Amino acid sequence: MTTQQLIDQIKKKKSFLCVGLDVDLNKIPQHLLQTEDPIFEFNKAIIDATHHLCVAYKPNIAFFEAYGLKGWQALEKTINYLNQNHPEIFTIADAKRGDIGNTSTMYAKAFFEDLAFDSVTIAPYMGKDSVEPFLAFKDKHTILLALTSNQGAFDFQTKLVEGKELYKQVLETSKTYTNSENLMYVVGATKAEYLSEIRQIIPDSFLLVPGVGAQGGNLQDVCKYGMTKDVGLLINSSRGIIYASNQEDFAQTAAQKAEALQKEMQAILEA
Repeated sequence: MTTQQLIDQIKKKKSFLCVGLDVDLNKIPQHLLQTEDPIFEFNKAIIDATHHLCVAYKPNIAFFEAYGLKGWQALEKTINYLNQNHPEIFTIADAKRGDIGNTSTMYAKAFFEDLAFDSVTIAPYMGKDSVEPFLAFKDKHTILLALTSNQGAFDFQTKLVEGKELYKQVLETSKTYTNSENLMYVVGATKAEYLSEIRQIIPDSFLLVPGVGAQGGNLQDVCKYGMTKDVGLLINSSRGIIYASNQEDFAQTAAQKAEALQKEMQAILEA
């Protein structure tokens, strides 16, 4: 998917919502546990109920890997279902990979070729040669961890190195990478006050913004400081949508939560 196609979907749906698929068998409705593939059945129901309200889905790969082969098969079925039924929706493999050379190339092949995701999240700590193999894939996007929403982000990301915060150096350096136009960045919603300075470095890049909802991030603040003329934001909500109910009405309740966010986004876009 190209960036322009993503922008077109945002305009069409009046939404820049990304729904995170973090499937925990201890949290999904009990009746699904009787099915052959409860992880996929849960995802399918969420997708069927919310696809018209969002522009992206973000399976968190760890929540699939934790269940071994069955989990990986459920992931494959989920991405195939999305690509076959909703090819216009942007897909994010939230894998947080990052290794050098051929290893990164193999990770990229796994998510871009075998599973046909549109994008994958990457940890940049190992530098240029751990990121560029992902950027080599045409019309695929690499989403670099820049400033995350967790408390531990302050351990390293905001530390001063030669007078400048480390996350700013990551942003500036990443712009020099080959095919850097295919980069997006993770910036947590709980760090909204940093967005103005981030936009000075990457004024037009798309930001994947987790932390709205369960983690306490504020949508209005994120949009105030981070929005571009093409929106430039994908606001992720996971737990606040998919676990809004653990009863048989879970999909309908998820849709209600997603619609509430979509309506808030529509109001911001129209304003």
